[in-house]
Parts: sequence; structure tokens; C-alpha cells
Amino acid sequence: MTTTPQTGGRTSGSPLKRIDTERVLLAVAAPLLALAGAFLLTSLVLWATGKAPFDAFSIMFDYGLKSDSQVYILNKATGFFLSGLAVAIGFRMNLFNIGVDGQYRLAAFFAAVVGGALTLPGIIQIPLIILVAMAVGAAWAAIAGLLKVYRGVSEVISTIMLNALTTIIIGYLLVDERLGELDKDTNIVATPPLPESSHFFTIPAGEGLEPVWGFIVVAALAGVGYWFLLGRTRFGFDLRAVGRSESAAQASGVNVKRMVLISMLLSGAVAGLVGMPTLLNDSHQYSNNFPLGVGFTGIAIALLGRNNPVGIALAALLWGFLERGANRLEFEGYDREIVGVMQGVIVLCVVIAYELVRRYGTRRQQQKVGAELAAQARKNDAQEVTA
Repeated sequence: MTTTPQTGGRTSGSPLKRIDTERVLLAVAAPLLALAGAFLLTSLVLWATGKAPFDAFSIMFDYGLKSDSQVYILNKATGFFLSGLAVAIGFRMNLFNIGVDGQYRLAAFFAAVVGGALTLPGIIQIPLIILVAMAVGAAWAAIAGLLKVYRGVSEVISTIMLNALTTIIIGYLLVDERLGELDKDTNIVATPPLPESSHFFTIPAGEGLEPVWGFIVVAALAGVGYWFLLGRTRFGFDLRAVGRSESAAQASGVNVKRMVLISMLLSGAVAGLVGMPTLLNDSHQYSNNFPLGVGFTGIAIALLGRNNPVGIALAALLWGFLERGANRLEFEGYDREIVGVMQGVIVLCVVIAYELVRRYGTRRQQQKVGAELAAQARKNDAQEVTA
């Protein structure tokens, strides 16, 4: 009797072997479906306000593809990417760290204060500023982690309150004769400027163009570290296991409380890096003009990128492109808020598209498993009859 080759207990070419491939396709389909839905709904909004949707999109694409726009997008995407990574660490643990916005602002503020007070060689001072930022971000996130572990306080509530507390602390300290200095020409209060030795390197982009911020290299390394830590280490496996099922992870010997706290610390440490591209490559001091809301943008970026570093990078570039397009649309007579509507619709469509794709994928997997089990049962029956 001729037998069918077996591989790991499954028949060659079985439906189960195609599940991983279909998973990849479904993972790609979800963000594409979300973007398609977002552009469709945005087109309806533009049409309802008397604007031509295709003209608006054409303006955005033409302007976004210019060389100076590409540099702008890369620089903006650096902070967006780091913000998305910080949020994604929590997401993989089934934690919703809304406090990234407060963590990166407080981290950037104290890093700017320390950097402005010291004059050391760049090889020492730049790493010191980055470490201060990461330590402050981690410490601020640890408060929410400790409250969750030992008092059962939802990280959503605690991080929202910590965001408000961040604004109060910075507002109190960033005044003249405390930790800020008043520029009489601009009437802006800011921390003392960083010395020249603390300025991060830049990458030339071409004649007549602004340089690309060198911190993009650090962001890329952070992405690689995120991928390796969560995907190639025992710690990453335990973290994802707790995110899937706390009870199952605890039953297998994982210290859930310890993992929650470490995850919040890591998320906060990465959040501390979010403001570094602006501080070290652009402003070189912290003022009330420092970028706000990047932490909340990271939530949308992590969702769109499905907590995958490559997906987060692409989502960060998309967000940078949309912000750049908003500047041009406003110049062309469109309402700047239309891009905000587009971003909000993208987030809404992401949630809906992922849920639809998840349900479809679950149903398909159940059907395939059922088909294989039925085929195996028929084969066993046939073998019994033959015997």
C-alpha cells in the first residue's frame, strides 16, 4: 500500500500548512483595507464641503514627493516611530500606555535642563542626555506600573492623570529664574541652550535642502532592538504570553506582576527617546514650543503598524506625509483640519478593519482545521476497511 509522506504528523500540502501564508496576507490586508476606507470616507467629507477630493489628494502627493518634503517627512517620522514603539511595547503586553505623551515631554525637559547645565565632550554629554531622558521616562511610567501591580489601578486612568501632572510640573519649573530663561527678544521662556558639543550629527540631503536628523539612526537601532527583544528572546516570549493570557502565563511559571512592571519601564524608557530628535537635532532647548501630542500620535501609529517595527515605520512615514500635506492644503485654500479628520478616520478604520480581518481569519482557520480533520478521519476509515 502506498502511504502519503508525513511531516510533523500532517499530510504534505495540507491546509494547515497554508495558514501561516494566509496570516501574512491577512496582516497586510488589514492596514490596506483601513487606508482604503479612510480615503473613501475623507473623499466623502471633502465632497460634502464642496471640495474636489482628487484635487486635494493630488496636491498632497505632488507636494509630499518633493525632495524637501521627503526630508521633512523623515525627520518627523523619527519621533513618530519611537512613539509608536513605546506604545507597542505596552500593547504586546495588553497594556494601554496612554502616558507616552507625558513621559516624553517630562523626559525631554529634564534632559534639556541637565544638558544645558553641563559642558562636557560630546562623546560623554550626548549619551548622558539620552540616558537621563530614558531614565526619567522609565521612572514616570513606573508609577503607573506600580499602581497597577500593587493597587490594581488601571494604567489608562493613571497615565492620563500623569499626563496632566507632567504639564503642571513643566509649567511650574519652566519659568524665568527657576529652570528656564526668558529670551527678551522673543518673549519665550526656555531651558538654557545645549552647548555645541551636544548637537547630534546630521546627514546631508543635498544642496539647498535641510539635513536629515542623525537621530534616525538611533530610532532604527531601537526598532531592531524591539524586534529582537520581543521576537527572539525568552523575555519577549513571556511578555507576549502574558499579553495573550495572564492566567495561562502564570500557570507556566511567569511572574505576571514583574512582567507588567518591566513592560511599563521599557515603554517609558523608549518614550524618553521620543523628544530627543527635536532636542538634539533641532531646537537644542526645551520651550513651550516643543512638539506636543506626539505620544497620542504613537497610539494611532502602533495600531496601524500592528505593533510590528516595519509596520510602525511605514505608519510613521504616512503620518509625516499627512502632516506635510496639511501645510500645502492650507496654502491652497483647503481647511487644515481636513488632514486631522483623515487621521482620525484612519484610526477608526484601523480598529474596524482589524476586527473584520480577525474574524474572517478565525473563521477560515476553523474551516481549514475542520477540513483536515475530516479528511484524516476518512483516510483512517479507508485504512480500517482495507485492513
